[in-house]
Amino acid sequence: MPQTVLMIVGIVVLLIIFFWMVPLRLWFIAILNGVHVSLVQLILMRWRRVPPDMIVNSMITATKAGINLNRDQLEAHFLAGGHVKPVVSALISADKA
Repeated sequence: MPQTVLMIVGIVVLLIIFFWMVPLRLWFIAILNGVHVSLVQLILMRWRRVPPDMIVNSMITATKAGINLNRDQLEAHFLAGGHVKPVVSALISADKA
């Protein structure tokens, strides 16, 4: 009996860690909006301490505005200390002007 409870708790903990590391919802949203990003890239973003939701949402915003942005460039900009969302907004504004 105690082994079964311990096994169930272990499985629940592993599932929580898995769903934290693999943002399936964010990946699905990106696919629906025409942004090509793989699950492996999203996992690697977390390991590099880059917030994948900010990068993907910025890519979606740029794609809907007709601007093609590179995921690697946005990640590098974030890691260099840049502010991704205002830069994407400025790119969209400059493109529309």
